Amino acid sequence: MTIATPVPELQHRTVLLDEAVDALDLTGARASGLYIDGTFGRGGHSRLILSRLAPDGRLVAFDKDLQAIATAQQIADPRFSIVHDSFATMGTALAAQGVTQVDGILLDLGISSPQVDDATRGFSFRNDGPLDMRMDTTRGLSAAEWIATATEQQLEKVIRDYGEERFAFQIAKAVVARRAIEPISGTRQLAAIVADAVKTREKGKDPATRTFQAIRIFINKELEDLEAGLTAAYAMLAPGARMSVISFHSLEDRMVKQFLASKAKVPQPDRRLPIRAVDLPQPQMKLIAKIKPSGEEVSANPRARSAVLRVAERLEDAAR
Repeated sequence: MTIATPVPELQHRTVLLDEAVDALDLTGARASGLYIDGTFGRGGHSRLILSRLAPDGRLVAFDKDLQAIATAQQIADPRFSIVHDSFATMGTALAAQGVTQVDGILLDLGISSPQVDDATRGFSFRNDGPLDMRMDTTRGLSAAEWIATATEQQLEKVIRDYGEERFAFQIAKAVVARRAIEPISGTRQLAAIVADAVKTREKGKDPATRTFQAIRIFINKELEDLEAGLTAAYAMLAPGARMSVISFHSLEDRMVKQFLASKAKVPQPDRRLPIRAVDLPQPQMKLIAKIKPSGEEVSANPRARSAVLRVAERLEDAAR
């Protein structure tokens, strides 16, 4: 595996730092457990978890971003290890180490500020850069490569479904028309095409926001990873263990909400049937909290505005 050379860190504020770690309840005997940080990012959550772990506790972090891996490798703590892969692989990655259960899992689904602010990554249209958008630049197609080959229908579907963009048809049509003239390889170039195609937009929001979100989600298979990651995380939680999940847009939060709700509720049988209470299906998780950033946090870090933290606990008698 090629590891990126550490670079001077662009400013990053970890969203819902204390709330997400507090929710894992690293107290008493639980401080000696094994925990997963599903997205290391720049290590805010991981470092706080490590500060609360007992000497025999353990933390395994995951990240697809090479710069995140480089930052993680600077942590000289024998209780900590980092895996260069998506958190969706946590089950197989830890099974290879003989681990089948963990005492808590934290998933931070947001893109980090250094990724957004680094123009060379192509995540943002605010500074011109190559249209890449890959979390892991060693794998898969870049956004520019996909845009060059996708059909108009594919472009429209991705922009509509992942960006919830009502002008997806117009944007896709404009992209196909422009690429017939010249390659679309820069972030400002794509943003300008979108701006010309979108005639109205919410006050204070750039016309390209939803399109860039949609393409980034698609390129990185973020929703597929989230679906697989939630399933893997649930399967690995020990009885009484908790899952903290921070989402940043409605598609993510809807998936997290529905997944946790499906584990916390059970189908109600027909009351006319002679079923004993002991034979009724039991909930597998308990919903603990839904938390949003405080006004103070949003004022200090506007990117926290859309964040939602959901916390659930695996029930002691939940059947596997």
